[in-house]
Amino acid sequence: MGLFGIFSKSKKENLDKGLAKTKESVFKKLSRAVVGKSKVDEDVLDELEEILISSDVGVDTTVRIIERIEKRVDEDKFLGTSELNRILKEEISGLLQENNKGEYDAWELPKSDNPYVIMVVGVNGVGKTTTIGKLAYQFKQSGRKVMLGAADTFRAAAVDQLHIWADRVQVPIVDQGMGADPASVAFETLTKAKKDGIDVVIIDTAGRLHNKINLMNELSKIKRVMDRVIPDAPHEILLVLDGSTGQNAFEQAKQFTLATDVNALAITKLDGTAKGGVVIGVSDQFKIPVKYIGIGEAMTDLQVFNRDEFVDSLFS
Repeated sequence: MGLFGIFSKSKKENLDKGLAKTKESVFKKLSRAVVGKSKVDEDVLDELEEILISSDVGVDTTVRIIERIEKRVDEDKFLGTSELNRILKEEISGLLQENNKGEYDAWELPKSDNPYVIMVVGVNGVGKTTTIGKLAYQFKQSGRKVMLGAADTFRAAAVDQLHIWADRVQVPIVDQGMGADPASVAFETLTKAKKDGIDVVIIDTAGRLHNKINLMNELSKIKRVMDRVIPDAPHEILLVLDGSTGQNAFEQAKQFTLATDVNALAITKLDGTAKGGVVIGVSDQFKIPVKYIGIGEAMTDLQVFNRDEFVDSLFS
């Protein structure tokens, strides 16, 4: 059972509310760019380029979007400024579709006799622990048995925070305390999860070493140990990025994709920023699908990313 049925009533409203700051910023600037103009010309495109860059879409991705629109202007010969929003939506959706092959079906998981293992990575302060808690809650709401593994053993606060979420969501947690070997925590978590018939295992990892070589070594060791317990684990390496940090999120994505095989992104804190364009830019530049977006504090405000709904909400 997917969660779209459970939460669909308010999903679109929450998305619109969560992206309100980015949307307001983009629309104000777009309105100024087209005032007094009837067609999309070179000046409008220059203004649009500046708007997208200032919304943290990123220079390379912005150039790609502008080139797509320029092509349509050349083909159409007279493209009215009233059509600019529609064109933006179509071209950005197309760009995201190229990078996000297929949409995720809510919280559905591949059928297996073993637990589905998610290893969560990201620097401290991006909302990593909160994201884990919200994932655990929503997987549990969909009828799954969930277990957490506290493998960020470099900070006592990280273990404590994960315990708070485990208690709040009422799911079991495995920890060996601060200073323990993270790979040992992962091994114990997966071993126990197999024994207890757990459906989803979510492993927290250290986040303060994102620009050092020992992070790569540590994450590699955790992966090797997990693969011995459950073949091909972790099935998902989820990188959590703080959307409000704008261009810094690009640098974090660069460091973590070098350190490990990230195959999914969660972009958080979009409700508190006008930098929502980072979702478009990070997905495009790193060719890694955005799987979740965080648009508020509530448990259900971690949403499965839907490119069409996102772009529609941003540019409608």
